[in-house]
Amino acid sequence: MAGGVPDAVIGVDVGTGSARAGVFTLSGSCLGKGEHPIALWRTGADHVQQSSSDIWDAVVAAVVAALGEARRLAGPVRVRGTGFDATCSLVVLGAQGAPLSVGADAPGGRSSPVQDVIVWMDHRAIAEAKEINDRGHPLLRYVGGRISPEMQTPKLLWLKRYRPETFSRAQHFFDLPDFLTWRASGQASRSLCSLVCKWTYLGHEGRWDESYFRAIGLGVLAEEGFRRIGTDILPPAAPVGGGLSPAAAAEFGLAPGTPVGTSAIDAHAGGIGLIGAALEERAPAEGEMFRRLALIGGTSSCHMAVSAEPRFVAGVWGPYFGAMLPGLWLHEGGQSATGALVDHVVTTHAAYPALAGQARAAGRTIYELLNEKLEAMAGGGDPAMLTRDLHLFPDFHGNRSPRADPTLRGMISGLTLAADAEELARLYLATIQAIAYGTRHIVETLREAGYTIDFVLATGGGTRNPVFLRAHADALGVPIALAREPEAVLLGSAILGAVAGRAYPDIPAAMAGMSRIGRVIRPEGGAAARYHAAKYAVFQRLYADQVAYRGLMEGAVQALVTGV
Repeated sequence: MAGGVPDAVIGVDVGTGSARAGVFTLSGSCLGKGEHPIALWRTGADHVQQSSSDIWDAVVAAVVAALGEARRLAGPVRVRGTGFDATCSLVVLGAQGAPLSVGADAPGGRSSPVQDVIVWMDHRAIAEAKEINDRGHPLLRYVGGRISPEMQTPKLLWLKRYRPETFSRAQHFFDLPDFLTWRASGQASRSLCSLVCKWTYLGHEGRWDESYFRAIGLGVLAEEGFRRIGTDILPPAAPVGGGLSPAAAAEFGLAPGTPVGTSAIDAHAGGIGLIGAALEERAPAEGEMFRRLALIGGTSSCHMAVSAEPRFVAGVWGPYFGAMLPGLWLHEGGQSATGALVDHVVTTHAAYPALAGQARAAGRTIYELLNEKLEAMAGGGDPAMLTRDLHLFPDFHGNRSPRADPTLRGMISGLTLAADAEELARLYLATIQAIAYGTRHIVETLREAGYTIDFVLATGGGTRNPVFLRAHADALGVPIALAREPEAVLLGSAILGAVAGRAYPDIPAAMAGMSRIGRVIRPEGGAAARYHAAKYAVFQRLYADQVAYRGLMEGAVQALVTGV
């Protein structure tokens, strides 16, 4: 506090659909929040694009709104630092930072900004990812054995092949979190978090692997000394350059030079906001932290676990050195569609329009109505039992972990001719349970590799839903804890700003000082545990059946193609 004005830090989180900002005290209390939507374009099958200029405008609007609310509610504040996180999307910029179109259907002009961002969920590079995986380079052991089309080297290879002019004109290939710090500071540094997790940078050795880039057809990047993808590499929370540039400071309404922390991927910011949270005012000992899993839910879900030594877990991204917490190795499990899957299942059902109308008329969400309907249908029993004959396999957008197969697809067993609200409620519940079983599969895979996970800390959209929380606690058989500050991702970004602004000496100290555990949901055990074990066995059987179906069809398709 200086001159009676309290100190604060700002966290900025850019998700798939919006930019959000939060102003936090140095003890982790939120003083004000702001949010602004971001445009999303689907320009073809598996092609999803955004605009970096649209994203930056949304960031500015969110920060201004958050500061305005904080000042209205708490009075003047002295901002010690700013932190940024974002989805791991690919931003392509040309000379003087001009946006370059990443798709044939990406128009320019004032009414439709240039779409220069390949969104994380974009799967246009599935063939390139398969080709890279088939080469079997030793570096792949640091991404769980298989590169994902959601990562950046397959996308760069796609650009080089199918948009060669854009690839050659590009001056910067940024991960979206690093684009934000560049726009904020004017410095083209890169975060170790982004480069290790999505670009194949070897954090434990402090280098790019030239042989990998030459082997996969991106040798030109090695020949250039990797200047377009990053040579100034900083750990998360390290101060970026001289802080906010005069231009960015004027947009935000802050002082030029306000410290800017090196960024993190959004899920990793959530991990920072969660995994070191104090329970009953006691920060976890290091050994306790190794028993924790951070679950960050949203459009997709990520599962973060740390260890003191590298573990190689097939199908789970990592081990990544220093990518989230200094000196520790990180594993990142994930599900490519969770919130997006629930929304898809609900909004495409025949009963949705009428039920959505009821929700609007009552000033409530459709999910609140569905939860109430499940309770009524259960008649005082456990609503989980309503899906005993209805099973869903959730990989509608492929499997990120631990099967690492983007070609897998969703399945539903047990549908009837009913299309009413009750049937929608059952299908909605089966979808949430299937997501929980996907998390269980990731946790079991981590345990087989030596992790001891007995406590899950969760944040994100799904964690506001009691049905989601209950399904996960009972399916996993471990407590699910919520942070006292529900915006744990924003808090994680604010922690980056707090460390950059020297309010705390390092990330662990800032986590201990700013993050607290709130409510804990404990598993029911007993009959509920046996029920979910049976459903989980069905979940595994659905995968085996899908593989069998593919085998049955492969010979028939081959015969049609060859005429034999």
